[in-house]
Amino acid sequence: MVGSAIHRKLGDEGFTNLHVRTRSELDLTDRRATFDFFEEARPAVVVLAAARVGGILANSTRPVDFLSENLQIQVNVLDAALHTGVHRLLFLGSSCIYPKFAPQPIAEDALLTGTLEPTNDAYAIAKIAGIMQVQAVRRQYGLPWISAMPTNLYGPGDNFSATSSHVLPAFIRRYDEARAQGAPVVTNWGSGNPRREFLHVDDLAAACLHLLEHFDGPQQVNVGTGEDQTIAEIAHMVSEATGFTGDTEWDTSKPDGTPRKLLDVSTLRGSGWQPTISLRDGLADTVSWYRSNQQALRV
Repeated sequence: MVGSAIHRKLGDEGFTNLHVRTRSELDLTDRRATFDFFEEARPAVVVLAAARVGGILANSTRPVDFLSENLQIQVNVLDAALHTGVHRLLFLGSSCIYPKFAPQPIAEDALLTGTLEPTNDAYAIAKIAGIMQVQAVRRQYGLPWISAMPTNLYGPGDNFSATSSHVLPAFIRRYDEARAQGAPVVTNWGSGNPRREFLHVDDLAAACLHLLEHFDGPQQVNVGTGEDQTIAEIAHMVSEATGFTGDTEWDTSKPDGTPRKLLDVSTLRGSGWQPTISLRDGLADTVSWYRSNQQALRV
């Protein structure tokens, strides 16, 4: 999803010399294949968006996969980029790098100040390692590599799997299927009380290009909207976007995850960028894409 959005944005802005490979064409956990690709392509700028990602269920049940595969991808790409002299690189992480009980909104300097959320700590540790490697390259080699930490993302191309998706695409699938089947009730995990911030992936792509053109600094940069809603409010918005008219119930025996995760985006705002896609408009766009791409969904 993220890579596709960045590719679209760069194309729309007139960039033509773009090197893109699908997962089937290039396995970034294969160190030799990754180095061979960089030797052939010799990119001047790299955006590292590739990662194994998933929701609470996937992270909780497969922590080894999330830790090992993300570390392999990051080390291989960052080492290959350094080996071939990539001057400018943007590493994309995740807001889950911050402590579970970090002061809200979460500022960049909250990193490594507390205990991580246990349901996704393996993924978070991998992403923290990526930030540290980018900072190490800056210190040792003086290259202007940077890191950006997006909030929760959604949009066209998202993962709508029933077992590995994040909360918002999972809601879209659940509510749209309930509407189509005429189900009277949708049951969601948790209490609905945690608060989350969501950013449309096309806004993230615009932010990445902005940072590459206008930002240089060692500390990671938060990328988000600066606004959040409860999970229950999000569920209601998705039910409206899909046209579901039944009831919503909550299974409180299931985990909630982090109570709140709102990013302090003052660094990004101070650099001159802010999002343009509202959550309601973004949800309508994503529901439309979901319904039009049933055969191509990652399920």
